[in-house]
Amino acid sequence: MAVRRPQKNSSFLAPVPFYWCDRCHAPVMGRVCACGNAARPVSVTPPGDVRPAFPRDRALVNRLFEAEFGVPLIPDDQIAILNKVPDEDRMEEIVLGGAVVCAVRYLPAEERWEVLPREAAASVVQPVKRIVRVTDEAAGYIKEGSSVLMPGVTYVSPEIREGDPVFVLSESGECVAVGRSKMSAEEAASAERGQLVRTRRTQKPVIDVHPSSWEGAIAANETILNTYEEKSVAFIRDVMAKNPDVAATISYSGGKDSLVTLLLTLKAGLRLPMIFADTGLEFPETVQNVHEVSETYGLPLYTQSGADGFWKEFAVNGPPAVDFRWCCKSCKLSPVKTLIESTWGEALSFIGQRKFESAKRLQSPRVWRNKNVPCQISAAPIQHWTAMHDWLYLFREKAPYNPLYEIGLDRIGCFMCPSSDIACMKDIAARYPEMWEMWEERVRVWGDANGKPEEWAAKHQWRIREKAEEDSDMEGHY
Repeated sequence: MAVRRPQKNSSFLAPVPFYWCDRCHAPVMGRVCACGNAARPVSVTPPGDVRPAFPRDRALVNRLFEAEFGVPLIPDDQIAILNKVPDEDRMEEIVLGGAVVCAVRYLPAEERWEVLPREAAASVVQPVKRIVRVTDEAAGYIKEGSSVLMPGVTYVSPEIREGDPVFVLSESGECVAVGRSKMSAEEAASAERGQLVRTRRTQKPVIDVHPSSWEGAIAANETILNTYEEKSVAFIRDVMAKNPDVAATISYSGGKDSLVTLLLTLKAGLRLPMIFADTGLEFPETVQNVHEVSETYGLPLYTQSGADGFWKEFAVNGPPAVDFRWCCKSCKLSPVKTLIESTWGEALSFIGQRKFESAKRLQSPRVWRNKNVPCQISAAPIQHWTAMHDWLYLFREKAPYNPLYEIGLDRIGCFMCPSSDIACMKDIAARYPEMWEMWEERVRVWGDANGKPEEWAAKHQWRIREKAEEDSDMEGHY
C-alpha cells in the first residue's frame, strides 16, 4: 500500500486572485484587465496557486485524455493553466479559457493516472469514448441534478467499466453532465432499471474557446505586473536603507522564485552577490542554471557545499521525510551560515519566499532571522506574489529560468526531496536512473539495518515519519 502524505490545509492559505478576460482571452491576476475590461473570477480548488502548463504537462494531459475519451484535450492554439490540488499524491486541475475542463490525478497504489473530466471539456473537444447518450427528456432532469437512470439511456460506449468517469450527452450531442459509471457497458446492456451514472453536480461552466497565447497574457497583466514590481522594488530599497552597514546578497536556488527576486534587485539598481547552497543532491540542470544566471547578469557567485553534512546526518537519522526535514538545516542552512560568517560576518539576503507556498510562509514575517542562521537577515520581496505572477514576469523579462520546469517539475530542489509527489519521483527515476538508483540503494541499506520492511524503500514509505517532530525554522529557504 502506498504511504499517504499529509495534505495541505488550504483553509490557512490566502485567496489567490485568479480571473479571466473574455475580451483578451487571457488569465488576469486581478479584477481588471489591462484593456480595462472587468475580468470574471475563475473557480479552482484552493489554495489555487496556478501555473502555466509547459509542453510536457500539455503532452501528459493530452495523452491521458485521449486514452480515456478518444481525443486530445488541449488545442495547439490555446494556453493551458494547471492548479495543484491537495490530494494523496499529485493532482492537477486543467484550466482552458477560464474554466476547469478536467483534473488528472496519480493513484500510487495502482501506479496509474486517472482523468476526471468536467462538463466544460465538451465545449473544447467532442469525446468519442466513454460516453453515455440519453433522451432529451432525461437530459432535462439530469441538468437539474438527477443521476442517469437506465430508462432514459439510448447508448453506452462498449469500453465503459464500472467506476469509469464518463460524459453524458443528449441526443443532440450536448454535454449535460459528467460522472462515474455505476455499471459496465455489458451490465448496462441487460439492465432495464437502476442508476447508470452518478453525476457530478457543478454549475454551468463559462468558458472562452478562442485562441490564446502567453504574449496576450503578459499584455493583459501589464498594469498588474508593473504594480507588483514597483511595490517589491520599493520594499527592497526600504530594507536596504534600514540595514546600511550589512552586506547585501541574493539567495539563489535555481528556482523561479529566487530568479524573480534577483531580477527585482536589479530593477532596484543593485548588483548583489549570489549565494548558492549546493546540497550535492541538485539536478545537473539546476547547477548549470545557477552559473548561467550569474554569467548572464554579471553577478558574483558564492557557493558552499552541504553534501558532507547531509550524508553524516543520513547515517544517523535515515532519509529525510516530509515531517522530518533535518536535511534543510544540515545541507542548506548550516552551509549558508558558514559562508556568511567566513565572508561577511553578517549578511542581508533577499529570498524568494512567497506566502502562497505554505501555511508556514503565509504566517512568516516579510523580514526575519532564522534561529539556525543568526548571522543572516532574510527579506522576501515577492511575499505577496503568486506563481502566475512569477511566470508572467519571467516570460516578460525573457529570463533564463531552469529548464526543469518544462519537463513537468513544479518545484525545484534536491532530486529526491521527500516533499515531491510519487508521480514526480517516478519521472525523475526514469530521467536520471543513475542518481535514483544510488538514492534507492542508500535508503534500502539504511532500512535493512534499521529493521524496516522491504516496501519501506520500494514504496517510498520513507517519505513520512509521522512520529517525528519538525523544527519550524528548518525551512528550505536560506
